[in-house]
Amino acid sequence: MRAPVLTAAEVLAFTEEVFPQMQGRFAIHSLGPGVLTGEMKVTEADLRPGETISGPTMFTAADCAFYLLTLAMIGREALTVTTTCTINFMRKPDIGPLRVEARVLKLGRALCVGDVLIFGTGMDAPVAHASLTYAIPSRG
Repeated sequence: MRAPVLTAAEVLAFTEEVFPQMQGRFAIHSLGPGVLTGEMKVTEADLRPGETISGPTMFTAADCAFYLLTLAMIGREALTVTTTCTINFMRKPDIGPLRVEARVLKLGRALCVGDVLIFGTGMDAPVAHASLTYAIPSRG
């Protein structure tokens, strides 16, 4: 896998430019060839009854982590979009930031395929696993 074309700071700056509503919500801890680790802040609006983080919030964490990684690998392409996402919820996360580990399994001209593991605060075992495919706009 080749090296990312954008740094973590460049990816976050670009996504905050095109999605200002997400400003400050994500942090990237490490970024390398086809891999990203990071964290998504969880707010009161992300909680559900039962003292847990909602499924849609965990989906958001997976989708955004893979979007950030895809952009890091291909560059500033805001119209890169999710075409497929399957998520498996495995255990209840503790309330707190969600840690994400995203990886690219295949990066082509038109599609980026990979997965994301989501971890609750202080948890060693993943709380969810997502498989994703993103469509990359034609550069033509």
